[in-house]
Amino acid sequence: MIKPLRKAVFPVGGLGTRFLPATKAMPKEMLPVVDRPLIQYAVDEAIEAGIEQMIFVTGRGKSAIEDHFDIAYELETTMIARGKSLDLLHQTRLAPGAVAYVRQQEPMGLGHAVWCARDIVGDEPFAVLLADDFMVGALGQPGCLKQMVEAYNRTGGNLICAQEVPAEQTDKYGIVTPGARDGALTEVRGLVEKPKAGTAPSNLAVIGRYILQPEVMRVLETQEKGAGGEIQLTDAMARMIGDQPFHAVTFTGTRYDCGDKAGFVQATIALALQHGEIGPKIRAFLEAQG
Repeated sequence: MIKPLRKAVFPVGGLGTRFLPATKAMPKEMLPVVDRPLIQYAVDEAIEAGIEQMIFVTGRGKSAIEDHFDIAYELETTMIARGKSLDLLHQTRLAPGAVAYVRQQEPMGLGHAVWCARDIVGDEPFAVLLADDFMVGALGQPGCLKQMVEAYNRTGGNLICAQEVPAEQTDKYGIVTPGARDGALTEVRGLVEKPKAGTAPSNLAVIGRYILQPEVMRVLETQEKGAGGEIQLTDAMARMIGDQPFHAVTFTGTRYDCGDKAGFVQATIALALQHGEIGPKIRAFLEAQG
């Protein structure tokens, strides 16, 4: 029997060094793309997919994330007194019991961050969403995690989101050793984290969405450090292949790497052009630049 997916883990404890000095006092997950922070887009994606509990794995200096999803009494009282709508603020509220926070005390990698949520995850399957992998679904298509949940309801087991990348970039990603393919679904026969140039088994790269069974927590318990001297989630997943169903879902949509400055600006421009209020102004500005 396939257990329903109710929980999602958001590893948000990273230092955001690539965006210094902007991230000296503000979490990178709170950087806004047009008018919402990155973490809000990821949470909205999870809600669309039917997730009921959001688990944030935080670190020092991340209190702004907790504040964002909390009630802001003074701000709301002031807005009510001025006759302004609270609709935008209500979008940031999570229902009581729908959010939990756990601290990652030192940055030891994505695998370690996920392991920190083990007590809250318990014996249930769970999703993992990396907020700086900003996923925009194709027109008329569901969001990335919902696409994965639809696949999970057919296959069960573990699923990762995948994207084809240029061969010269495979050393920057976890790479899939592919098996049988069925449309957007690919059997995963192996995973390798950041293979050296020329050694990648494919150009199908793992990107920041996962659906995992709770057994991965027991694997992470004994996982040794891997690439970059960190505890890699990819290495732990690779040890589970063969014991449980494992598939990759190729995302129908566009991914922006908002952990990278260029990717962040590209995402901002793309969403600004789609924005009903400012889209025409942005388009006119870009056209004027030639």
